[in-house]
Amino acid sequence: MVKIKAKELRGKKKDELIKQLEEQKTELSQLRVAKVTGGVAAKLSKICTVRKSIARILTVMSQAQKENLRKFYKNKKYKPKDLRPKKTRAMRRALTPHELSLKSAKELRKQRSFPMRKYAIKA
Repeated sequence: MVKIKAKELRGKKKDELIKQLEEQKTELSQLRVAKVTGGVAAKLSKICTVRKSIARILTVMSQAQKENLRKFYKNKKYKPKDLRPKKTRAMRRALTPHELSLKSAKELRKQRSFPMRKYAIKA
């Protein structure tokens, strides 16, 4: 089997990917049997490429699934945690700009009583 490229896999549909994955898995099991029975060295080196192709197929499938989820949750209020931006723990817990702009009754009263002084500078 020739090495599978991820670029080629991205254009395929889900059922095609599943079919190809099954083919790769059966080939891998056959190669493992050949290894135990003492197969040719060429077959033994092929195990690595087949395992990598299985990993590529699974990666493309999971990426496509995540992309579909992103589209589904795009304008929703709540998103699953793995689709939210990572940032840092402190940034996630920080107040929102709206929460920062809110002022308490005491703060408003202080501002009204003692407004910022205006100075006129002679030119």
